[in-house]
Amino acid sequence: EVQVVESGGGSVQPGGSLRLSCLVSGFSFSVADMKWVRQAPGKGLEWVSGITPGGGSTAYADAVKGRFTISRDNAKSTLYLQMNSLKTEDTAMYYCSKGYSTDILYFRGQGTQVTVSS
Repeated sequence: EVQVVESGGGSVQPGGSLRLSCLVSGFSFSVADMKWVRQAPGKGLEWVSGITPGGGSTAYADAVKGRFTISRDNAKSTLYLQMNSLKTEDTAMYYCSKGYSTDILYFRGQGTQVTVSS
């Protein structure tokens, strides 16, 4: 059984930073594309970023390009998302899942809430 634990969310002011983590177990993490997907209040799922197994290729949604950085530590089966220059429109529940560039959640944890507000 795949278990996913997202963490690192919180409440910050616009312009602030957060680093999200996603620990995955029961899954071949090191050989899988991984991604972050978010869901804002009252909206559907939105793909944010993806990364290949070795970390050599990454992709970002236009809305976060230049502000967010995805990374991974295969030894720790952990995916990260460094979020800088946060905007109010980044407010959402953030989830991680396998895959690279779609908003499909093949598995998910409880998510981690990011709230950007002044």
